[in-house]
Formats: sequence, C-alpha cells, structure tokens
Amino acid sequence: MVSERQLEAIKGAKVLMVGAGGIGCELLKTLALSGFQDIHIIDMDTIEVSNLNRQFLFRQSHVGQSKAKVARDAVLKFRPQMSITAHHANVKDPTFNVEFFKQFNVVLNGLDNLDARRHVNRLCLAADVPLVESGTTGFLGQVTVHVKGKTECYECQPKPAPKTYPVCTITSTPSKFVHCIVWAKDLLFAKLFGDKNQENDLNVRSSDAASSSDHAEDVFVRRKDEDIDPYGRRIYDHVFGYNIEVALSNEETWKNRNRPKPIYSADFMPENLTEQNGNLAKNCVVDTSSVSAMASLGLKNPQDTWTLLESSRIFLEALKLFFAKREKEIGNLSFDKDDQLAVEFVTAAANIRAASFGISLHSLFEAKGIAGNIVHAVATTNAIIAGLIVIEAIKVLLKDTDKYRMTYCLEHITKKMLLMPVEPYEPNKSCYVCSETPLSLEINTSRSKLRDFVEKIVKAKLGINFPLIMHGSNLLYEVGDDLDEVEVANYAANLEKVLSQLPSPVTNGTMLTVEDLQQELTCNINIKHREEFDEEKEPDGMLLSGWTQAPPAKDDKQSMNDKQSIGNGGDSSNALQTEPADAVKDGEMEEISEPSGKKRKLSEGSKASILDATDGTRNHKEVEKLDDDDDDDVVMFDDLDSMTNKKKRLQ
Repeated sequence: MVSERQLEAIKGAKVLMVGAGGIGCELLKTLALSGFQDIHIIDMDTIEVSNLNRQFLFRQSHVGQSKAKVARDAVLKFRPQMSITAHHANVKDPTFNVEFFKQFNVVLNGLDNLDARRHVNRLCLAADVPLVESGTTGFLGQVTVHVKGKTECYECQPKPAPKTYPVCTITSTPSKFVHCIVWAKDLLFAKLFGDKNQENDLNVRSSDAASSSDHAEDVFVRRKDEDIDPYGRRIYDHVFGYNIEVALSNEETWKNRNRPKPIYSADFMPENLTEQNGNLAKNCVVDTSSVSAMASLGLKNPQDTWTLLESSRIFLEALKLFFAKREKEIGNLSFDKDDQLAVEFVTAAANIRAASFGISLHSLFEAKGIAGNIVHAVATTNAIIAGLIVIEAIKVLLKDTDKYRMTYCLEHITKKMLLMPVEPYEPNKSCYVCSETPLSLEINTSRSKLRDFVEKIVKAKLGINFPLIMHGSNLLYEVGDDLDEVEVANYAANLEKVLSQLPSPVTNGTMLTVEDLQQELTCNINIKHREEFDEEKEPDGMLLSGWTQAPPAKDDKQSMNDKQSIGNGGDSSNALQTEPADAVKDGEMEEISEPSGKKRKLSEGSKASILDATDGTRNHKEVEKLDDDDDDDVVMFDDLDSMTNKKKRLQ
C-alpha cells in the first residue's frame, strides 16, 4: 500500500521520461497507474511494425507515427485527468537544455544508446536532477540510480567501445563471418547505394583501368545507357574476383593464412541465369517498400542457408531491384535492418565473400541478427524493469538515500532470487564528468590535425556535442549559431592545421580545456607528444587515458556484445553515421567485485573514467561493429553461484 507521504510525493512530482519504446511504454503505463500526474516524454522515433510485439501502447494503425505522441494518447484514454506532454524530438536538441531539465523532480531513462545516455547524464548533473537509468536484453535487465554527490554518475565506471575491426582485416584478411558482414554493410552497400562522396576503403578501379591510368573510371559508377545485367556482373567480378586477385598478389600476407579463392560470375553462373532473374523481377508486382529479391527468385525460408549460386543470384537480383524500383533512393541510402532488400543484398554479398575466404555461410535470419545486433526482446522483462524504475523514482522523490538500490533482473533463480538488489557506488573521484579530473592524451602534435582531435577524442570519446576548445586564454575552436562569418572561417581553418602549428601551438605539456556549453561540462586534457603508434592496437593514432580502460568484448561464443546490441527506447541508428544525435547502441560492460548488501566502494583500480563508445564519428582506421535494434541494457553474470563477487553489466 502507498503511504500518505508517498502519495503526496507522487502527485506533486514532475517527471521527465526519455524514451517511449519497449521500456518506455511499460513505464508510462506504470507511472499512470501509480498516480503520477505530470509527465513529459521525449522520443524522436516513429513506430515500426517490429515494435508491435512488445510496445503494447501501439497498434498497426500507428505505424509511422510518433512514439511519444501515440503513447501519450493511449494512456490519456484511461487516465484522462493526467497531464502528459509529448515531445517528438531528439533529447540532444538545444531546446532540452539545463534550464529545461531543472523543472523536473526526476528523470527516467529508457534509451537505447550510449551517446544519448551520456548526454542526459550530464544534463542531470548540471541541473542537479536525479536520474534513474534502465535497460533490458532478453530476460536480463537492470535499474540504476544516479544522484549528484551521493551516488556514482552514469559515466563514473568504464564503458568499452563497440567491437571494432581494423580496415585491413575487413578489406583483406577476414576470418569470421562478422568481418564479411561489416564489409558488405559498411563498405560495399555504402559504396553502391550511399553517399558517393564519402571515403571508402574498397578498391574502386577495374583491372583494365588500374593498369592504364590513375584517372581511370570508378568501376562502381554505372556507365551511360549500361544495362543493369552487365553492370551487376561487372560489380560482382570486381569485388569478388579482381579485388581478391589483387589481395593474393601480396605473398607476404598469405604466408600463415589460407589463401582466398577469386570468384567470377561466369565460372558458375551463365548469362541466362541473370536474364531469368530479371524476368522474375519484372513479373513480380510489389510495393516498393517491400521489394524482395527472395520473393522474385521463389526463395521463402529466411532460415535456410543459401548456396553460393543462390547467394550470387540474390546479389544480382537485389542490385537490379534497387535500380529498377528504388533508383530515386540511391545515393542517400544507409543500411537498415528493417529494409528487406538491403538485408538480402548484405547477406548475399557476405556469403559470397565468406565462400571466397573459406568461411561458413549463414542464413538471412542469422546474417540479419549479426548486421543489426539483434537480441529478441521480452515484454515481461520490460514490465519488471519499468516497475523497478517507478519504485526507485518514489525513493528519489522521498529522498530516501539509504534505500536506493541498483537492481539486476536475472534469467535464472539464483540463491532464491530473480531480482538482485545492491547498493549503488559512491561517486568516482577520478570521473572526468562529475569530478572534473584531468585526462591525458598521447598524440603526435607534429602530425595530427585539430580536426583529428575534435572528431576522434572530443566528439567520439568524450561525447561532447558543441565543443569549445581553449589553450589558456586562446580560443582554438568553437561551434555555435552566434558566430560571425570571420569566426567560422578562422575555426574552419584551424581544423586543418596540425596541433603544433595552431595560432597558439599545442605541444608536449600543453593543457587544453574542452567545454560543452549545452551540457555545462568542462574537461581538462594534458597533451603528451608521442612519435609513433601501433596501427593495429592504436588505430586512432592517439591514446586517451586518465581512467581504467574497460575490457573489450570477448570472442563470439563468450560475449553477447559480438552478436547483439541493447536498446529499448527512442533513438536508433547505424554504427558508422557521422555523429548523429540518435547515435548507436553500444555494449557496455562493468565489473563489480564485492558482496551485495554492502556499500560498494571504489577501489583504486576502478578509479577510472569512460572509455570511448564510438557513437558515430567515422574512424578511417577502423570499421565499427554493427549494432542496432531497440532494446536497452543487459546484465550478465559470469558465475551465478558467485554472483555477489562479480557482476557484469552491458549497456
């Protein structure tokens, strides 16, 4: 039963909910039934068909509409006396600044990506508003409480970067199917159907052109009046044949590796098969939003593993359908796991490449899971987590600090419990976000440009959206709408200068101050000049330290992070976008090593800070592991019998 004190706190509270997805729907319903009267919801997403199996406030007729607005309308039908304000917007929009956050008594997160979580965490710290974080994946879930000065902030503990692979592995020496997926999704698909001006690590010159001129035509450009069939075969032969021949020419690479086999379309697929594909496509009348190469070729079961021939036919048919039925979209497409034709193309391309390198082929169902980092959501877990969020929110409103709990939802009963509560950490004195501890950056100041520092460190690793960078009293870089043309030009020019040649030179021993005025965050970075970096281990060409680096995701069989991402709320995107505000879902792992029921103190070894979860900024030396879907966090226990000694938490 709710006490009078609790009821008074509930009715008088003004709550901000960020995310109206799987957790968000359950949370809004639970808040309404618990008596909360004034709620604001922020979510930039629209409803998709795949949401309907668990986001119960939505119906088929709502597909394409705003999640926040539809969720509000659904709840008002059974709680019309409530005040619910829906914002169909990105939580990182300037509208939602510190002053906006200050009006709320508590903020409840149901987000699906690290970038947005960090942003909300910083705004809550600046506004001094308590934050309740949450997440689920499958049967696992967690709820955490973050109160400024009393508990750790969301960024007090290390967050590992999403799994990344060096470009040389992806383009030349793949050894796992996921390498082939990354290649097909982030290189080949992007090259054929995405922005033609973006940098790409594919070999784009044909064999004839490569030997004749440095200015020869790009093999990926369709010639004027060229039929789609020969164009498709030309692409096929280039990426699966000629490029493999080029790779084989480097004998040193294959001394200790299995040599790949070049595959050409004419070797096993006569011309009439391509023509048959075309005829089937023309006879198949379908809506452009559901165009399918599988349907055109009569392949029905997505769980069947295609042969090399079937994969090749799907590849050519999908390419043909893109140009025949979706030509207006070409040049602006990015991979979407809910785009059937895109998934078919990527699966087929990955399978052909896998066959070339002696890697096992996979079904479309399996490939889609890898490409989208999909873990299937469980509505019951979302409901449990939503209930726990409300319980912690009530404690926060009552300021019952001693009763705050981080609660983990387990898949199996352990020590007679499915819900494991532990007391939250105290603030980490080494956290650069809530304790403003200086960081250290090793970088070649004579070679690296200010742009490298801004993109790879300030935005990608520190999550700063509107950076202001100062060297002492000298302003090196700033973004904002209030800058005049001269300032914009000066800062743009600075971006292209190496650090040591800036108007106020950045050299060994320099202290840089980085601020984000929207987040009201200030960070100091000590610069240490370093000449050389290992391209494989340090692909950024710089090394940020000042915290304990979180462990990377383990191998495929040991880590869910290689197969899935976690997300449940609002924003979703692809891994390699250029700093979208709705950035990526990022696996996050944290280790806790003391018995539950005791105050969890920070050890010296864990006085660390946040590791980059590269949420969008393109790294030219790495290709990020793919991630998507819209379910949030995961809690993992390596050894459930000794769960109180080790708990792993994935975002």
